Amino acid sequence: MREIVIEPVYMLTIAIMVLWVGAFLVRNLAFLSRYNIPTSVAGGILCSVVVAVIYYTADVRLKFDLGLRDTLLLAFFSTIGLSARLRLLLEGGKLLVVLLIAAVAFLILQDLGGILVAKLFGAHPAYGLMAGSISFAGGHGTSTTWGTLVEEHGLEGATALGLACATIGLIAGGMIGGPIARNLVTRHGLQGDRAAEAHTTSPETTEKAGPISLDGVLDALWLLAVCVGVGRIGHGWLEQAGVTLPGFLPCMFVGIVLTNLMDILKVKTSVSSIGLCSDVSLQLFLAMSLMSMELWTLATAVGPIMVVLVVQVVIMAVFARFVIFRIAGKTYDAAVISAGFAGLGLGATPVGIANMRAVTSKFGPSPTAFLVVPLIGAFFLDIANALIIQGFLSLPFFRWVG
Repeated sequence: MREIVIEPVYMLTIAIMVLWVGAFLVRNLAFLSRYNIPTSVAGGILCSVVVAVIYYTADVRLKFDLGLRDTLLLAFFSTIGLSARLRLLLEGGKLLVVLLIAAVAFLILQDLGGILVAKLFGAHPAYGLMAGSISFAGGHGTSTTWGTLVEEHGLEGATALGLACATIGLIAGGMIGGPIARNLVTRHGLQGDRAAEAHTTSPETTEKAGPISLDGVLDALWLLAVCVGVGRIGHGWLEQAGVTLPGFLPCMFVGIVLTNLMDILKVKTSVSSIGLCSDVSLQLFLAMSLMSMELWTLATAVGPIMVVLVVQVVIMAVFARFVIFRIAGKTYDAAVISAGFAGLGLGATPVGIANMRAVTSKFGPSPTAFLVVPLIGAFFLDIANALIIQGFLSLPFFRWVG
């Protein structure tokens, strides 16, 4: 089989085309627009199907260089940090605590669902964890980390299973969030505050919008460069100290420190420009992630994976619809939060945010949702997930693993 490596510059070009095609599909296919499917999801899935067709028919594997995608992820979470002002965090403090407790309960349910499927197929329960919060809530990076550990204890194929579940979770997370929010909005007659839209520069902030200028964009890019650069250095120091964290967390933390320090010093920043950078990095990251999926890797275990997917989607949909929506207050913000939670619980935090942006673009802004969901998904969820996985592995029937 011939392998063709798609270099970053060409990957960027293809990703832009994927977003354009996705936007075209959402505009012209009623069901995509009706159920608030993000353009990056629509275009990215179509591209991955084309890549799979080339693989099977032309015996050619298109391998994408993901270095640029990973940098975009760091930039995106840096914009989340730059939007996380402590005064706003205090406003949503109670809701944040309640949702964090709910997230812990969900992670436990997700792992129990995976273990149940593993038992159904007569597999070791550790495979259930790989098909639970490790892959779905954790994503590709967590799957690789824990999969390697599990394989060291004799469970072959754990990493491949985790990566396959993480891949299909990205798709599922981007597909169910919009329909859940639409159902909640229409059933309960909810609507965003359109009057607030003129004062909303991006979904993360309620500050008065200003024009996007070259100076503003340059300031935003400089701040992102500082966040990514200092964050990468900090991540390296933490690794040397034996502390393992996702690479984006230090970058987001630097952004939080910077934006609150600038607030104290009364240094103005262009929130409009930061919001634009957030949109661009998010959409390109998701497009690159979805279009580079190697769908043929799912074929070897399609039966068990489909069973896992059905179980996890049902758990996620029921939890978002009947638990998250209720504890978040059964308001419009709660509906948007439910869509975001569905995305980050099955796929990744960027998927959840893309879901929320698709919903708010149709029904109106929700600054509260864009405050709490990124903080839960980008920071608290990973920490809680690591502790819960360790807790399961400490149980008697897991004692020989880890």
